[in-house]
Amino acid sequence: MSDSSTTISTTDPTIEAALTVDNLTRNFGGLTAVDVDHLTFQKHKITALIGPNGAGKTTFFNLISGFDQPDSGTWSLNGKNMTTVAPHRVARAGLVRTFQLTKALGRLTVLQNMMLGAGHQTGESLWAAMLSPLWRSQEKDIKSRALGLLKQFKLDHLEDEFAANLSGGQRKLLEMARALMADPDILLLDEPMAGVNPALTQSLLGHIQNIRDQGRTVIFVEHDMDVVRDISDWVVVMAEGNVICQGHHRDVVSDPRVIGAYLGTHHDTDLRDLEPNDELPAEDTSEDE
Repeated sequence: MSDSSTTISTTDPTIEAALTVDNLTRNFGGLTAVDVDHLTFQKHKITALIGPNGAGKTTFFNLISGFDQPDSGTWSLNGKNMTTVAPHRVARAGLVRTFQLTKALGRLTVLQNMMLGAGHQTGESLWAAMLSPLWRSQEKDIKSRALGLLKQFKLDHLEDEFAANLSGGQRKLLEMARALMADPDILLLDEPMAGVNPALTQSLLGHIQNIRDQGRTVIFVEHDMDVVRDISDWVVVMAEGNVICQGHHRDVVSDPRVIGAYLGTHHDTDLRDLEPNDELPAEDTSEDE
């Protein structure tokens, strides 16, 4: 395990945790993809998870959504241990995620995709499905909610369009809207801006902020630092599977460990050994003899 001092954690007792990670590790052969001592995500905030390629961000997302199991450690959702819980049960407990590559069902319409996202549907039971009076009223309510979200995300004019015919940005919007059909407490977004037309970027940013303003917690992976600056309340930085820094955007971007992790110029310096105010060692510009 890495030294706990390498993780800067908030100590404010007024902070209410939505999700907490303790001593979480995941190894693939001889490679440690995730090694996080302790990390807390605050309720009703937007937290950006950033770091260079290979930092372990997506693996970390897989662990805290049930799509992968850690080699050691635990994670909890609203105080309940969820470490070994299957993904569908994690979703029912209030945590839903999206993926970098969207998972829209192309041969279903936009509205049908939305309605599939609702949980606890009576008609999903084999026996109940045969008795339409048991689920017809619920399905009507689900359709109404789906249409409301499509209008909110400005996709209502596409409700009868097959999802396969949507643009990349529209699919991102659809997947985000569909995730809200499950009424989650926490929404994980894996690179929500990747491949999105710049014309839709501001729309997506606004929707993410609205999700937070509705009382939900948002955690997102992103490489675009302008996006991180514009919408995040808190930033967590990963490198080589470890959390090397966290704080407000203005503080994180000037941290020498973060600069080193992204630029990679000081590959011989262990970023975890640097304190927040330490300076990176000077570059050796002398030529070899």
